[in-house]
Amino acid sequence: MIRLDARQPIPESLRGAVVALGNFDGFHQGHQAVVGQAIDWAREQGRPAIIATFDPHPVRYFHPDAEPFRLTTLDQRQELFAAAGADAMLVFHFDAALAAMPAADWIAQALGDHLGAAAVVTGEDYTFGKGRGGSPALLRDVGAGLGIATRTVGPVHDDQGPISSSRIRNALKAGDCATATRLLTRPFAIRGIVQHGDKLGRTIGFPTANLPLDSYLRPRYGIYAVTGALPGGRMVHGAANLGIRPTFDPPKELLEPYFFDFSGDLYGQEIEVAFHHFLRPEAKFASLDALTAQMQRDCDEARRLLGPLPL
Repeated sequence: MIRLDARQPIPESLRGAVVALGNFDGFHQGHQAVVGQAIDWAREQGRPAIIATFDPHPVRYFHPDAEPFRLTTLDQRQELFAAAGADAMLVFHFDAALAAMPAADWIAQALGDHLGAAAVVTGEDYTFGKGRGGSPALLRDVGAGLGIATRTVGPVHDDQGPISSSRIRNALKAGDCATATRLLTRPFAIRGIVQHGDKLGRTIGFPTANLPLDSYLRPRYGIYAVTGALPGGRMVHGAANLGIRPTFDPPKELLEPYFFDFSGDLYGQEIEVAFHHFLRPEAKFASLDALTAQMQRDCDEARRLLGPLPL
């Protein structure tokens, strides 16, 4: 699957596509329903299936000081969209020009002239355009005059109500990995480049791979049972601290996974850490011995919860 930049010409082979339109951060069950409808429709019509997303997120544009909230990076979304069966991901750069464009103009220019879309699928409550003036009804009406067919997909519900990114964020902030995993259909995962740290972990027998949190949502600070996807496709189990490491000065916000039965140099390499179980909150220890003893208990519990690695 290829990534398209909406500021560049669209390949002729991808014009006339069925487009799933949304932000799709997290790509949870509700998003998957919208995308699935678009892909099925595209296959029925013998057309390409394109998933359109926005970067930066409109919330980040309008509220640059908002706390980090992202559930996925563009790279993660691209892989998830590809696994769902899409032919391309189209990225709209959300800037001042896009924010100021009336919704009807955006439909005509972006979806009609530029993309040549044959059909568009959105969620029932999707809004877009200047002042969020665009809606599925406007898309249907304007699209009809441009030869663009439209469909909407209603929310996906569970016994707690509609599945949404907000519910997933709240679950992660509470350390509720099980709910987040169920709504996402996979564990929440942070991907990043391993940084050099102060290397204290290796001095007490628990060498960690230090990852910046960047624009990701901050789950509840604490210790987690995790899995790691390493370069080359290797999967490992581990325990990770996410937070500011209150035992050490100065405080520094990091994700620090310790991978069981692994030795190797990961510095400068990209890895992904998936959150499976919250073990305990962060705590400050009176001594390194007390910290080390607790870390061993954390690792034992993480091993128990994660079970054996699949063969």
